[in-house]
Amino acid sequence: MQYRRAITSGVSYFFTVNLADRKQSFLVDYIEQLRMSVGKVKQTHAFRIDAMVILSDHIHAIWILPEFDSAYSK
Repeated sequence: MQYRRAITSGVSYFFTVNLADRKQSFLVDYIEQLRMSVGKVKQTHAFRIDAMVILSDHIHAIWILPEFDSAYSK
């Protein structure tokens, strides 16, 4: 199978990530660890968080990549 991927630098991406077991509430139970993890990733990868909603079983986020970066999957 061949996937198509838009390769555009400096754009916004909306994504949702959910727990495999949607009955769990790990994202809010361990919110401080999640904040620290996101902070560490931001130190090594240049992106801006425009909006982020953290619920018990999933996250909605809008991230903006810098002008020189199009590798959103990293």
